[in-house]
Amino acid sequence: MPPSSAPSAPMSRATKFRWVICGLLFAATTINYVDRAVFGQLSPELKKIFNWSSGDIAAILLWFEVAYAIGLAFAGRILDRVGTRIGLGVSFAAWCLASMLHAGMGTVVGFMIARFALGLTESGAWPGVTKATAEWFPRRERATVAGVYNSGSNVGSMIVPLVAPALYLAFGWRWAFIAIGAAGLVWLVFWFALYRLPAEHPRVSPAELAIIESDPPDTVTEIMPMGRILSTRAAWAFIMGKFFTDMIFRWNINLLPLFFSDHFNLNIKEVGLPFFIIYLTAALGSVGGGWLSSSLLKHGWSVNRARKTAMLVCVLCVLPVMCTTAVTNKWLAVAIFSLMMAAHQGWSSNLYTSVSDMFPKHAVGVVAGIGGTSGSIGAILLLQLTKNLFDSQKNAGVDADHVYTVIFVLAGFAYLAALGCFHLLAPKMEPVKKE
Repeated sequence: MPPSSAPSAPMSRATKFRWVICGLLFAATTINYVDRAVFGQLSPELKKIFNWSSGDIAAILLWFEVAYAIGLAFAGRILDRVGTRIGLGVSFAAWCLASMLHAGMGTVVGFMIARFALGLTESGAWPGVTKATAEWFPRRERATVAGVYNSGSNVGSMIVPLVAPALYLAFGWRWAFIAIGAAGLVWLVFWFALYRLPAEHPRVSPAELAIIESDPPDTVTEIMPMGRILSTRAAWAFIMGKFFTDMIFRWNINLLPLFFSDHFNLNIKEVGLPFFIIYLTAALGSVGGGWLSSSLLKHGWSVNRARKTAMLVCVLCVLPVMCTTAVTNKWLAVAIFSLMMAAHQGWSSNLYTSVSDMFPKHAVGVVAGIGGTSGSIGAILLLQLTKNLFDSQKNAGVDADHVYTVIFVLAGFAYLAALGCFHLLAPKMEPVKKE
């Protein structure tokens, strides 16, 4: 056969192993929120067992946020130095052990220590998954991926009201913490077996690697010092977005079970279905928010217009929560909180993606960590306000709904403020340029 008629070599088939990595990130955030949410789910029962006040619950939860803020200040830089594989793996193992530590406590101070340990060790989670996304996915897919792994926080929170009450009723509160913390350690086996950088991974074909590396080169290639990062308006857009909205989401994760107990007199046997619905809807919102901006990008919209349109839709869906304490039907309240939590997760998917839109890959972990610290500071302030309101409510003998009304009205304004700050600080969402 003449050489000219010889069949050409088949082109490399594009593997899709990056979506296995997406699954690992989803599992990590799911387990992260399972461990985080157990205390909040059991808090109405622990309040009875230990004769705590609502202010005691808020004070215990506050120490998670203090430690989380401290840890996030360093987690991003540590991840950038040791790498995503080691950094996220060590953080994961440590927080599972910290979750089990709760079972050995029996006082307010003891639970404060356990929450502090959990907050410090969990601080590597979100910077880690954000960094992994930047390493494994091109920019056009990142919002979708962020929506998937961000939905893990809702799936985890959805699992807790089904599993924690069952473990509590069958074995007691201590075994709820031990069993849930220990079960999460299984993830580590898969993580260390499967995670490598794409260019080093034997399961990634050249064609898939070309997809992963299809973005234009970063405009900044040298490591950005912290001072340079903090001098950018893009960093402050993310920081303020996290400050105003993380405080609300974390309040919901921690204290929403207490609201339903106080306002609707639900006991631990009755909370499973309402919270399952709330967090199932939230998970759908997370994926939907990421899908919306990615879909708009595919239709030719700019990154700036697509991301902010999706974020605006999410902010508008939060506003009905301001009227929740006037609601007397628990299922209407479930619907309002379902919409709110779905909106938050859609917002968060796009907010996290904005980091990799505007910063080079090597700075993503640092920026995500700084933003997380900002969110923790907001959560600390809101929990302290909640504690003060509960204490004053107890002393004045007024209804607890007064406290919840203040919090929910603040929640509505917080998302409006977050979007306003984000747009003012990053009006075009342009990539950070070299000085």
